[in-house]
Amino acid sequence: MSKKTVLYDKHVALGAKMVPFAGYDMPVQYSNLGEEHLNVRNGVGVFDVSHMGEFFLKGSGALDLIQRVSTNDASKLTPGKVQYSCMPNETGGIVDDLLVYCLGEEEYMLVVNASNMEKDWNWISKFNTAGVEMTDRSDNYSLLAIQGPKATEAIQSLTDMNLGDMEYYTVQVGKFAGVDNVIVATTGYTGSGGYEVYFTNDVADQIWDAVFEAGKHVNIMPAGLGARDTLRMEMGFCLYGNDIDDNTSPHEAGLGWITKYTKEFTNWEALKAQKEAGVSRKFVGFHEIEKGPIPRQGYEIQDLDGNTIGHVTSGTKSPSMDKAIAMGYVTKEFSAVDTEVRIIIRNKALSAKVTRFPFLKLK
Repeated sequence: MSKKTVLYDKHVALGAKMVPFAGYDMPVQYSNLGEEHLNVRNGVGVFDVSHMGEFFLKGSGALDLIQRVSTNDASKLTPGKVQYSCMPNETGGIVDDLLVYCLGEEEYMLVVNASNMEKDWNWISKFNTAGVEMTDRSDNYSLLAIQGPKATEAIQSLTDMNLGDMEYYTVQVGKFAGVDNVIVATTGYTGSGGYEVYFTNDVADQIWDAVFEAGKHVNIMPAGLGARDTLRMEMGFCLYGNDIDDNTSPHEAGLGWITKYTKEFTNWEALKAQKEAGVSRKFVGFHEIEKGPIPRQGYEIQDLDGNTIGHVTSGTKSPSMDKAIAMGYVTKEFSAVDTEVRIIIRNKALSAKVTRFPFLKLK
């Protein structure tokens, strides 16, 4: 049986279409996916992403534990900074991707994907040999992603924190909508800027109502998982379970930039050797040359001679560009920008070209 976020009744009252996702009943759309998507690109939209997991690590060994299990160099973090990272497994793949928040000296919050919460907790716990204080507060916290170029204008009146001065990937803790100890971060999954706001479940209704009241003057709207998916695809952002998983390495997935060999971490020697030798397949984007059906996960990618060279991992029609886009893995020799390939859709070969990320260049 699916779980419900604390804000479930709000979504139903707004007429959202609810679907099962990562063990939760989640709003996929409220009115129109394209409208919700473009409102985030041009204005401000609000996503309930309370299904995400929040692990708190505290104490003298917290940093060492994070360094052991993640690829990025968390020693670079100072209080108020956030880092994107991933946790490699022992066989070359990825346990999960995550955000590492440095909330204070020796105090961190790890935000993980909903579908991987138990797996991630067990994985990190396995390496916690120094008795680091770990607390799983995933069931106690709610999370709103308030995204878009008008996000600051929409919610600044709710807090004394100077939101407009916050740099990308930073975090503050303060009073928000009359509630103390709210975590506000300039992270997100849309590419259009904005904030992710973490708070305890008991104040979820209060904060939801306050956000929508404060943002009325900029036409703030709720947005569902459908728009979240099309927004992240336009940016070329990976989704765990689609684009990265236990069998994809960070270097294959284009995540070498978060894989730092200035320290030792799980399976670092094998991954370093892979980096030096070069990968045999690469994660790339595709845009359509000819109009046709939308490429979807699992669709075969062929070269011009009909040989299989890879598979699509994510695909959609971009509401911003009004054309089909897709992402997937291909063998290295077909990964160069502008390489022409064929994507097999319903037994028809659709012409497409490899393209750079992001698909959409924002101003």
